[in-house]
Amino acid sequence: MLGAMILAWACVAFAGDLPALYAPGHPGWKEKEFAGRTVYTPLQKEKLLLAESNGTASGLFFEQSVDLRATPWLNWSWKVDNVLPGINEREKDGDDYPARIYVVAKGGLAFWKTKALTYVWSSTEPRGSMWPNAFTSNAHMIAVRSGESALGGMMTEKRNIRDDWKLAFGEDIEEIDAVAIMTDTDNSGQWARAWYGQPRFSAR
Repeated sequence: MLGAMILAWACVAFAGDLPALYAPGHPGWKEKEFAGRTVYTPLQKEKLLLAESNGTASGLFFEQSVDLRATPWLNWSWKVDNVLPGINEREKDGDDYPARIYVVAKGGLAFWKTKALTYVWSSTEPRGSMWPNAFTSNAHMIAVRSGESALGGMMTEKRNIRDDWKLAFGEDIEEIDAVAIMTDTDNSGQWARAWYGQPRFSAR
């Protein structure tokens, strides 16, 4: 499923700055369905996006060119209600997450070279662990949060994409082309609820 998502982003056009996820209808963000529709509800007053998945998988993505030489840090906040018990996230039938955020680098005409780094709230993998996605080696997962220890709390995150990309793929990267968020439970058939704050890039 993640492999299909990467291909879906391989040929999109560049856009401007990230618009607000929590705006009504989240304008500027496009939705891609893979196995039913995760419901994304803008909460304008709270400046959050609520995501609810019940055996479904769809994501919101926004195409933009980000110069990582100038702004290598990705900042965001998120909160989850629950994790997914009994799954193996390194296997295809366990490739589900209550919350995840992607950065994507397109391969241009060589679309098969499109790669993604995925920051996840893991249900079972230890915090700080990294592994190839179960569907494609062109995507690597990083467990920024894990398990139930911070459930119900709005957590603020900050990651250096260039550093993480080197660890995942063994190469430097100067630019990414898309950002996405997804809450999905299609492979395990479970349910999840999460809230996302606005992603942004910064110099430090």
